[in-house]
Amino acid sequence: MMRRTPRGRRPRTTALAAVLATGGALAAVPGTAQAADAVTITPDPSYQGQEFEGWGTSLVWFANATGDYPDEIRDELADLLFGDDGLALNIARYNIGGGNAPDVTDYLRAGGAVEGWWRAPDGTTREDVDWWNAADPAHWNENADLTQRWWVDRVKDEVDHWEAFSNSPPWFQTVSGYVSGGFDAGADQVRPESVEDFAAYLVGAVERLEGAHGIDVATLDPFNEPNTTYWSTRLGPDGEPIGGRQEGAHVGPALQRDIITALAAELDGADTEAAISAMDETNPGRFAENWAAYPPEVRDLVDQLNVHTYGTAGRTTVRDLAKAADKPLWMSEVEGDWGTTGGQDFETMSTGLGLARHIVADLRELEPTAWVFWQPVEDYDNMAPGGESPQGGNWGSIQLPFSCTADDTLETCPIRTNTKFDTARNFTHHIRPGDHLMRTDDPASVAAVHASGRGATVVHVNDATEAREVTLDLSKFARVSRGATVTPVVTDAHGALVTQESVPVRGERASFTVPAESVTSFVVDGVAGVDRDAAEIRPGQDHLLTGAASGRSLAATGDCAVIRATDPADPAQRWEVTKLTRGDDNRQRYALGNDASDRRLAVRDGSLVLEPDRGRPDTAAQWIASTTGDSTWTWVNAATGQLIEVAGEATHEGAAVSVWAPNSGGHQRWGVSGV
Repeated sequence: MMRRTPRGRRPRTTALAAVLATGGALAAVPGTAQAADAVTITPDPSYQGQEFEGWGTSLVWFANATGDYPDEIRDELADLLFGDDGLALNIARYNIGGGNAPDVTDYLRAGGAVEGWWRAPDGTTREDVDWWNAADPAHWNENADLTQRWWVDRVKDEVDHWEAFSNSPPWFQTVSGYVSGGFDAGADQVRPESVEDFAAYLVGAVERLEGAHGIDVATLDPFNEPNTTYWSTRLGPDGEPIGGRQEGAHVGPALQRDIITALAAELDGADTEAAISAMDETNPGRFAENWAAYPPEVRDLVDQLNVHTYGTAGRTTVRDLAKAADKPLWMSEVEGDWGTTGGQDFETMSTGLGLARHIVADLRELEPTAWVFWQPVEDYDNMAPGGESPQGGNWGSIQLPFSCTADDTLETCPIRTNTKFDTARNFTHHIRPGDHLMRTDDPASVAAVHASGRGATVVHVNDATEAREVTLDLSKFARVSRGATVTPVVTDAHGALVTQESVPVRGERASFTVPAESVTSFVVDGVAGVDRDAAEIRPGQDHLLTGAASGRSLAATGDCAVIRATDPADPAQRWEVTKLTRGDDNRQRYALGNDASDRRLAVRDGSLVLEPDRGRPDTAAQWIASTTGDSTWTWVNAATGQLIEVAGEATHEGAAVSVWAPNSGGHQRWGVSGV
């Protein structure tokens, strides 16, 4: 598609298109100062993520609301989301609607009443809850949900990974009889006697979706933010529902276990190859709480971990849980207002910068293999002042009314984009499926090695009100060709994705001055490989492991470990890191041995021990290293998933070192330095 000027916004200019021929600095922008601070970014390909699967969106409300819009409107939307010049998304999550009883008047938000796949007999009311039979073809509606399914057909050539998920079972499988939640928001909403029927409903819907549209659903998640008190229904004086604005169901960890078990049994032998993903919890901390309650046999049934980041604490906890389970991890949903405008605003950079900061932190701390929007398309009327938020809001990167009709056009039903649309494209256009995220030492930047292994991308967020000099240090690559270049692509208040003149790399470095309040993608050509001697962890070399919270270093003493005042000359504090696997990804395994004692660290009977360093280590003596790029690391035991930590968060000399479940605490992070 040709890039269109977003409606409702002034056309962007290319005031930043000129680049100074020497030094690679961007031309000064009127009204901004020259660089007031500087940052050096060092991408490190010795620590790479798993293959990145891509960027995606849930379809759900916007697809339900717009799937029957006139072609010119819905095709424009599809291009903005999945087209090469739009967000270039390649993942879509189909929502399996639950659906209220036929006699319930719709009370959900615009787009929120996703039609269920069931067909109720004539005269069925909300009181009838025992009629449905998954084996009866007459109880299935093969033509359900045609608006969301229009989107499935429209984008299936652009989507290479489909996921299905559920917000709520159908009304007849819920405790309250309504899909918006229970009368008690903290009580389980799925009827215990309906657990197997719910699993059959989900699998049956996926089978029908795949068959009707010629797609393959890779994973099926039966929940959405289940262990929360978000979902509730209230009834008015007339007995009709007035509380609750969307489908949702509280499902505590014990009931989650039952549903996952039933779903696995239903998928066994089903006419779909979909695997189970779980559990789409609202934030990493709540995810970890649920996961800890799953017994090993239930964890084994889950093939992919899904987490939302509406709360951000504990991202590294879930990262390490995924490594311990050896399962892919998705950031499967987030959205937000982001910014300080206090209302709907299509011009302010604050929203775009807020989204960009969130993406950077998610990619650095979670290390996900996919990053998925809740829905980039929002209801303009809902976000306008006077909608649900009195001040209005900036949820979504694209807004249009969810109330348009068959008679509307792009003039009467305009599509507007805010700056989140532009800054998101700095990521989605330049970090692509097949790339590998890699470690970088700047918390405002994220980096990736291209899928070919040749070339890289660094995306940097400058949310300061002044320009900033950015230097890329490429010395950690094995090869930096004589003709290597870096091409900046800049988004700020003056232009979106403005490609600058390429700058040559000199002495393995290149510098640029990026504008104030900008997001810049640096496309690096002419680099490849890993300089092993520049890596922070160098197998075969002795290292000090220094506690981030205590400032003291790990030391061997007898058959256990303690922390002591750091002394590089102390043999008990010198640890040889031996690599046990091949590759540069973030799930490589290591042995941690102490030469002075001829012992290695292992977990035996739930305790951290030093055992004789004899033979190849089993999984209990294997460790997976994780870092956000801040020069501190966690060490995940391959057998138990526990991390090396200072017991009781102690900091005193001689404090015992033990293992514990991941919790993102400073007592579980260790600085690593060669000696």
